[in-house]
Amino acid sequence: MTSLRSFLKGEKVIKVEDRLSPEYEIGKVLLRNQDLPIIFENVSGSEFKVVGNLCSTRDALYRALDTGKEEYNEKVINALENPVSPESAKHGRCFDEKSKSLDDLPILRHFRGDGGKYITATVVVAKDPEYGRNVSVHRLMVLDGGRMAIRLVERHLYMFHQRAEEKGEPLEVAIAIGVHPAVLYAASFSPPEGYDEFGLANSLLDGGLKLAKCETVDLTVPENAEIVIEGRILPRERVDEGPFVDITGTYDIVRKQPVIEVTQISHRKNPYYHALLPGGREHKVFMGMPAETKIYGELKKVVSVKNVCLTNGGCNWLHGAVSIVKKRENDGRKAIHAALAAHKSMKHVVVVDEDIDVFDAEMVEFAIATRFQALKDAVVFPGAKGSSLDPSADKNAITTKLGLDATKPLDRLKDFETANME
Repeated sequence: MTSLRSFLKGEKVIKVEDRLSPEYEIGKVLLRNQDLPIIFENVSGSEFKVVGNLCSTRDALYRALDTGKEEYNEKVINALENPVSPESAKHGRCFDEKSKSLDDLPILRHFRGDGGKYITATVVVAKDPEYGRNVSVHRLMVLDGGRMAIRLVERHLYMFHQRAEEKGEPLEVAIAIGVHPAVLYAASFSPPEGYDEFGLANSLLDGGLKLAKCETVDLTVPENAEIVIEGRILPRERVDEGPFVDITGTYDIVRKQPVIEVTQISHRKNPYYHALLPGGREHKVFMGMPAETKIYGELKKVVSVKNVCLTNGGCNWLHGAVSIVKKRENDGRKAIHAALAAHKSMKHVVVVDEDIDVFDAEMVEFAIATRFQALKDAVVFPGAKGSSLDPSADKNAITTKLGLDATKPLDRLKDFETANME
């Protein structure tokens, strides 16, 4: 049960029989129906089926990881600390058939202002002579039938490419599309350099993940991926990439980004193309929930933490709420500092007591209204490095961050008792 298809079998899905175009029409349906996975059975200009909104709710991702709201962070941390190397498959089903061009794939153009057609649900595999394998998620803008621009944030794959480029060499990559949500989730993590995200995915899948050798590059991919694009990131070649709608629902800027030259496109029989809607709920789930676990892990080092939520209103990226238990003096401020340090894109964080459900915006607001005094409970961080996705930050992503300690003062606990009928 480690494939996209096995996950879909256990989910209630919407099937769309009408023939729809990848140009705007499919994206519009995904945007308007985000509660359940959707399978588009008939796609104009392609023999592929399109699937989207796989995990557009927290509960769907909990099911994919076989966990629940209260156990989620501890399960993932345990898997992070105990990765399991995947076994090798004799043959990858992802190589059963071939496509000649990117034009054969039902790649979506999502919004009218997009810079082009974008592949979004990508598991990009690369390796470095020193650091080994890296698995990460990157958006890919189609340039023509055999080339794509790849957005490289200054993290591990960016470094791999820089190191290859210094030698004047291309960097081999393999891009898997249509994988089990646990694999896409693991690829969305940002562990330390040298950590193999496939080990995390395999641990989350109880050792069921198998990898198959690619055919034109020296890399391996999940053997049951729906589609695999092999290629090379070229040295010293850059093109305009963007505009692209990011997690905030606003457009990210146009930048000069590297180019991938495609060497082969393979796929399973009767393949599914996974389209992740930019700025949609699924985008926010896969981007925000791994960051929550990272925050949780850092908080554990300084306070007794109950749960962490990157809030829906904060685009699951810029705003957070943290609940702590067994509060001690100054724990609220310790939690603020730790949370903002763990997730540097977060702009505002609220710390609450264990009786407040961080996933309930009304309860968090209640804590601010009744337990917070700005003069003594606010911690302000001017001139801080924030997120480039925050349109209110300056061009260098410099912003002012704010922490709100909305926990009950230890010397006045009696004043905060709420009425009950027991």
